[in-house]
Amino acid sequence: MVNITIYSKKNCHLCDVAKETLIKIRSEFPFSLTEVDIEKDKTIFEKYKYLIPVIEIDGEKIFTYKVNEDELKKILKLKSQPQ
Repeated sequence: MVNITIYSKKNCHLCDVAKETLIKIRSEFPFSLTEVDIEKDKTIFEKYKYLIPVIEIDGEKIFTYKVNEDELKKILKLKSQPQ
């Protein structure tokens, strides 16, 4: 199963929009979703404070600021195919 991590924080409109997109696509392409609040870790906060939301797929940073829904679907389709 594909693992997606979203780095975000409270009161972040772009983060909320990205999460909505991920949840919408999740019904079509199942994946595990981990949300990391950057305000709870000083190192992560310093790394991502000007980039959120940051979306990683299987540990690779794919999107910053916003999620491209079509691109995400292409990536998930490729990753869901048997190797």
